[in-house]
Amino acid sequence: MTGRRAFLAGALSLPVAARARSAAPWDIVVDPATGTLGAALAQAERAGRPLRTLLKPGVFTEKLTVRAHGVTIEGSPGRVLQYGTAGGTPKPGGGTWGTGGSGTLTIAAKDVTLRGLTIRNSFDYIGARRDSAGNGAQAVALSIGRDADRTTVDRCVLLGYQDTFYLQTPSLITDTRIVGGVDFIFGGAAAWFERCEIVTRYVPDAEGFGYLAAPSTPAGQEFGLVFANCRLGRENGVPDRSTWLGRPWRAGGNMALLGQAAFLRCWMDGHIRREGWTWMGYKGPDGDQRRLTPPEARLSEFGNRGPGAGPAGTDRRLLTAEEAKRFTRANVIGF
Repeated sequence: MTGRRAFLAGALSLPVAARARSAAPWDIVVDPATGTLGAALAQAERAGRPLRTLLKPGVFTEKLTVRAHGVTIEGSPGRVLQYGTAGGTPKPGGGTWGTGGSGTLTIAAKDVTLRGLTIRNSFDYIGARRDSAGNGAQAVALSIGRDADRTTVDRCVLLGYQDTFYLQTPSLITDTRIVGGVDFIFGGAAAWFERCEIVTRYVPDAEGFGYLAAPSTPAGQEFGLVFANCRLGRENGVPDRSTWLGRPWRAGGNMALLGQAAFLRCWMDGHIRREGWTWMGYKGPDGDQRRLTPPEARLSEFGNRGPGAGPAGTDRRLLTAEEAKRFTRANVIGF
């Protein structure tokens, strides 16, 4: 047997009773020198019950989808999952990836927990921008799909440039570092971000340094992307007053979408623009070009501090203390 086959036949296929006798907290342990996370996820699907997977230090170069409910994948610094696919790049077997399909890791199951992982889309955004290749080079690191209710992301690092983190269903994100530039936290989910570090990347020769959030929240959904007690930072070289808090995304011109996002009690560095939020273009029902502006959408702040925490303005709405009371984890995501 080769090393990899021996690993799959051994560590991944241990009987449940044998694992219980070992008293180890892990059902599956994956060493990148001998196994793959993809094989571990396949084992979890076959098991038909929640399994806990531990990743040993190393780099896993895989593009994966989690389809087993209740799975936990855990690591620590030095555990890196990476892949380099962007919207518009070729798919195996023909065609091209869309933005949603570009993710390094996609969650397509309920009650999944990710802890202590670094997830990176390694697509060469800087090179594509330099060579004018692709339409913005959207390259997702982590995608939480429509069937992925109650996803938890804890103490992870998510790395990309454009569209780093795509959220479509209720999610909890705690103590996580999210790094990107353009619309790098986006989607229609209700999501609660607690004590996260939101970092804007430096891009050579850029005129502006992007947008943190791009919510596409359904108009009938009260909450969207909510950031509580987070820290908004920047890489070296990102200038003052160069970065927007976000813009409302009316995906596909869908008039039923009215983005909601809020920053609550966050610290904001000086790269955040005084205006805070800006508009985003879309095609109306008649094919005409329109803009969805901050006053039309549901974009707000409360109790922020730091050099980027600006005063109220036409496009920068500050909640009252009474309004801010509605923004609790239980109200936003329900778990």
